[in-house]
Amino acid sequence: MNDCLFCKIIERKLPSKIVFEDDKLVAFEDVNPQAPVHILLVPRRHIESVNGVEETDRELMGHLFWISRKLAQERGVAASGYRLVVNSGASAGQSVFHIHVHLVGGRAFGWPPG
Repeated sequence: MNDCLFCKIIERKLPSKIVFEDDKLVAFEDVNPQAPVHILLVPRRHIESVNGVEETDRELMGHLFWISRKLAQERGVAASGYRLVVNSGASAGQSVFHIHVHLVGGRAFGWPPG
């Protein structure tokens, strides 16, 4: 996707503070953090939203959660608690149409959200 913000970050065409990467995903700090820890985990392969996830993506989706857990431990929020957020569609708050997981922690969160 030529105009996708996250694809440009993955391709290093836009600067970002990358905190983890492997052959499946890139994780970087959110430029507008909503908590002391706010990391975005983005698959390298462009998938527009949860609605675009295929059966063949099951391993990739599990990997996103596994690395989220690892980063929560590294950032010191695993024991106190953290939130993983995936927005799917504009009405849910998705503003970049490349599937991603928000890892947020380091403060108390209310329920229900937004």
